[in-house]
Amino acid sequence: MRHAVIMAGGSGTRLWPLSRRRRPKQLLRLFGGASLLQLARLRLAGLFEPRQVWVITSASYLDQVAAELPDLPRDNLIGEPMGRDTANAIGLAAELIGRRDADATMAVFTADHVIEPQNAFAAAIRAGCEAAERYPTALVTFGIRPTHAATGYGYIRLGPALDAGVHRVAEFREKPTREVAEAYLRSGEYVWNSGMFAWRLDAIRAELARSLPENAAQLARLAAGWESADPAARAATFERLRRISIDYGVLEQAREILVVPMACDWRDVGSWTAVAAALPADSEGNVAAAARVLAVDSAGNLVVAEDDHLIALLGVRDLVVVRTPDATLICHRDQVERIKELTVERERHFGETYE
Repeated sequence: MRHAVIMAGGSGTRLWPLSRRRRPKQLLRLFGGASLLQLARLRLAGLFEPRQVWVITSASYLDQVAAELPDLPRDNLIGEPMGRDTANAIGLAAELIGRRDADATMAVFTADHVIEPQNAFAAAIRAGCEAAERYPTALVTFGIRPTHAATGYGYIRLGPALDAGVHRVAEFREKPTREVAEAYLRSGEYVWNSGMFAWRLDAIRAELARSLPENAAQLARLAAGWESADPAARAATFERLRRISIDYGVLEQAREILVVPMACDWRDVGSWTAVAAALPADSEGNVAAAARVLAVDSAGNLVVAEDDHLIALLGVRDLVVVRTPDATLICHRDQVERIKELTVERERHFGETYE
């Protein structure tokens, strides 16, 4: 049987002040009134039955996630006591799925992407699951056909085609310089690394055991007593885990990796720049995710607010304005990558007050 896992544990510090420690970015309603987590769940409708959809998130977010996704069984919501990166999140989910369905195919998705159109996404996911079942020792990743020379994504070089729409992975490449990214785009041999995967359960467990044997053993023991373990015991086990991503920890050492290219409009909504790019703009390039915005002689701005507070812009360009009841961010659009730096200063001056 096919199971889907949505990874929804990140806090999204680059989307401060809207995203907070107690309200992470996957719960924000920036696109048509639905949260990013709800959109991730809706993309899986028709591909996986609700009983086979799982979410792994922070234990502190479980109640919020349950309220966002009432159609999913509460037992399918996995609460990590602390973050230990994607290799451990995926490893724990694989062990828990295996206790219910040892012969499963497992697909992994993220909760902070905007992906369109749905039919292209669904076709690629079906193809990826079929490839994982046809090549049961392989790990399958999904690559996005690049539309521009992006420098903020990792890349995958396509190897020989095995079947229609399925290739071997030739190599993984880190985030490139602009010149290198342009060469990748011209070659037609590269796709963006989407962070989405499909594999047979025994395949990912075997690769985890081979590449990260201590982590794999601890996760298997933890899953075996998951229902009865107290929070302190879970936290103690997690704290001992080596913190590492699935890409570095497993995929780059895996013996057989395939990739299914996906022809979708795909956006990793990890910054205010990415949010602006995923929303429609007016004739002056202003983007509003707010109920009341008045822009006069202003262009290229992003305005975000969740209440009816009027935000008026006069004679300004290329600003990001994000209003919440207790904090407001105003910065130039070319400074949004410094928000993490800002949050360090915020904590130094105000402690946890605005975290």
